[in-house]
Amino acid sequence: MAAAAAPAPRFKTFAEFYPFYQSQHRHTGTRSLHLVGTGLALLTAVAAVASRRPRLLLLAPVLGYGPAWASHALVERNRPATFKYPLWSLLADFRMFVNVLTGRESLAMG
Repeated sequence: MAAAAAPAPRFKTFAEFYPFYQSQHRHTGTRSLHLVGTGLALLTAVAAVASRRPRLLLLAPVLGYGPAWASHALVERNRPATFKYPLWSLLADFRMFVNVLTGRESLAMG
């Protein structure tokens, strides 16, 4: 008989969630692909506004989540936190993006 999986953690605040998010993004490849995806999504959103082509916004989630989810499957080998914590995961993606670009976090964990 297989052992039951540990219950998923429950977070009351984003401050509690972010360390969990970081623990799910330990590999440089995962973090790099998240940065690429977030950057592409942001650039697409800016291009949609600048070009007055709102349909381009439909591409932003595909470009953002595609590399991120691929990194979880191929590099990290875990399930994206987005499926359980969609809003906090999105906010954490942006936080990590800004933190890496400003030097407050590294692409390499540990």
